[in-house]
Amino acid sequence: MLNFNFFLPTEILHGQDVVTGSAARFREFGKKALIVTGQRSAKMSGAYADVENALLSQGIEFHVFDRVESNPTLENVNLGAQAARSFGPDFIIGIGGGSSLDAAKAIAVLAVNNLRPEQLYDGHFPTKPLPIIAIPTTAGTGSEVTPYSVLTVPEKQTKASFSHPGLFPRIAFLDYRYTESMELETTRYTAVDALSHLIESYLSRRATDMSDLFVEAGLTLWGRALSDLKAAAFSSGMRESLLVASTLGGMAIAHTGTTVVHALGYPLTYFHGVPHGKANGLLLAEYLKYNQRHAKSRVTTILKLLNLKDIGAFRDLMCELLPCDLKLTAEQINEYGIAASRTKNATHSLGDVNSEVCIEILTNSLG
Repeated sequence: MLNFNFFLPTEILHGQDVVTGSAARFREFGKKALIVTGQRSAKMSGAYADVENALLSQGIEFHVFDRVESNPTLENVNLGAQAARSFGPDFIIGIGGGSSLDAAKAIAVLAVNNLRPEQLYDGHFPTKPLPIIAIPTTAGTGSEVTPYSVLTVPEKQTKASFSHPGLFPRIAFLDYRYTESMELETTRYTAVDALSHLIESYLSRRATDMSDLFVEAGLTLWGRALSDLKAAAFSSGMRESLLVASTLGGMAIAHTGTTVVHALGYPLTYFHGVPHGKANGLLLAEYLKYNQRHAKSRVTTILKLLNLKDIGAFRDLMCELLPCDLKLTAEQINEYGIAASRTKNATHSLGDVNSEVCIEILTNSLG
């Protein structure tokens, strides 16, 4: 018997020229739009020009907030919220990678709620967030189909997520051509981010028959793109496979959440500047090894779908895609491991993910 609950209010529109070809859809959300993005990727990818042309063709007034930082902070999204309140948009358009899409979600809340940015984590919003349209220019976070926003919280020296059903984007426009401007390292880091979501969802206590379907389809696509990813032969087929795999990963974690890999990876980003996808990837081999104790058949399925013979081959793959000379001290490993074991991500993981388990994963990965 298949047992699951499923909720995904995001309409996914996929294909080349999908933004300009669906320009009339923007009109459904109002007459004024705030575009939330960073300073480079949206314009370099061509996504910004397509959105601008679509909005102009529909007579929609728009303002641009293009100051989203990498790993945006509460202060950064508050600046975007101030811009939103001044302009008074009917809806928000997020263009970019996970940072821009997560910032767009936070801004959609703060634009219409008199809240301090830190109150986003309360999850109680008197006024429903503004509608969000999401246009990814990377193939990694899957934020275009999730109710999560991940922001940096300097006071806690980490990244933390908040969620709300109103943060699901209304429409996600997927066009692999917007990912073609990514450089080699970014392509690989974001691809491993998507892989991490797929693996963590599959090895989560909250996995369901439905989330498993998304994961298995996503892992198959990811494995299909692997040879080109390793060879840096960035074909249109590879780009498209990775983009859809990323969205499938987002659809999966929208229902399962992530596991302790994310909790262990956040301090690598915050304290050591390791990009998020790379931080997760550095830990995945040991995470698979740990999960052989609790879900050996699932680990075997993951490796099979990726066309890898064993965890050793997986480890070699991560070393090839994510070269890294970072070494943590025993003190750092102890601090990060204890902190990760106390997170909700740890409770979503299989087995008893206590501080000893977290310290073991960090030690074997980066010790």
